[in-house]
Amino acid sequence: MKRIIVIIFTFLFLISCKQEYQPRNIEKITIKEFKVDSSSIRAIEAVDNENLFYAGSNGNIGTTTDNGITWSTLNIRYQDSIIPNFRSLAFNGSDYFALSIGNPALLYKISEDEATLQYIEEDEKVFYDALTFFDDNMHGIAVGDPTDECASIIITEDGGETWNKIPCENLPEIIEGEAFFAASNTNIKTIGSTVFIASGGSKARVLKSTNYGKTWQIFETPIIQGNGPQGIYSIDFIDDKNGIAIGGDYSKPLENKANKAITTDGGKTWMLIANNENPNYKSCVQYVPNTNGKEVFAVGKTGVSFSNNGGLTWTEVSKDSYYAIQFIDKNTAWLSGHQKIGKLEL
Repeated sequence: MKRIIVIIFTFLFLISCKQEYQPRNIEKITIKEFKVDSSSIRAIEAVDNENLFYAGSNGNIGTTTDNGITWSTLNIRYQDSIIPNFRSLAFNGSDYFALSIGNPALLYKISEDEATLQYIEEDEKVFYDALTFFDDNMHGIAVGDPTDECASIIITEDGGETWNKIPCENLPEIIEGEAFFAASNTNIKTIGSTVFIASGGSKARVLKSTNYGKTWQIFETPIIQGNGPQGIYSIDFIDDKNGIAIGGDYSKPLENKANKAITTDGGKTWMLIANNENPNYKSCVQYVPNTNGKEVFAVGKTGVSFSNNGGLTWTEVSKDSYYAIQFIDKNTAWLSGHQKIGKLEL
């Protein structure tokens, strides 16, 4: 009996010890490319190894269910003449939602190859940039450029059936010239009931709500800022404390001045990383799942970069141009770009 007790305690001790993850050294990757249509594709929803949805700039919602062997396309038109330029796509566990940029803003629910208009907003300044759902799949949120003195933020509490715009008195004030980027649908990140939204232009800041958008805080970052194409283009968090932001100056994509930062206190403070090193401008950054926040990929029109130490140092692993990347597991990711979808298998 004594021996059995010793064995049990030894086993419990061993499984309670969290082993430090040993990140991989990745120096080069190969991306399988699929030519899909004439869209500029900045928003994807990777389901699994076989299934992917994308939203394109010419009103297309594309899907594959067989690992890219075949593709189907749903073409959406508003009033027969307006072609929605989709740059946002989100999944609530049962249906997909695609949101267009420009006036009018059009938010569609995609269900069983049918598109239903759920929200429309008309304003000469309207321009929505990113859309996502929270973990409960009932609460959803989208962010757009200011039409007034605050960010344009719409929310749903019923899984996307109805959407309402948050009034400015309930949001932080946005200064003149501050806006958001519709580059990859990743300048917004949700964890639990918390959402982080990254801005650019005259300011590069992070808006944060911990209660599904009911109340807000806003925090400064040291990311390059001051004019239109500068700022944060993408943000990701591994948990509610540790996150990474990336961007730069879209008009100077080869420059890498003050374009990467990390936080360890839930976005309150940010520290620049890998300054004057690869990568340069990037439109999307994503942690690799199940790597304890060690492995990170960043993609953009300047290529693909990889870090195995949480973003402190980087290696360029591909010169292929992509807008967005989304992992489905530790070894597999889908990517989107200009008239193409990519598949990465490590």
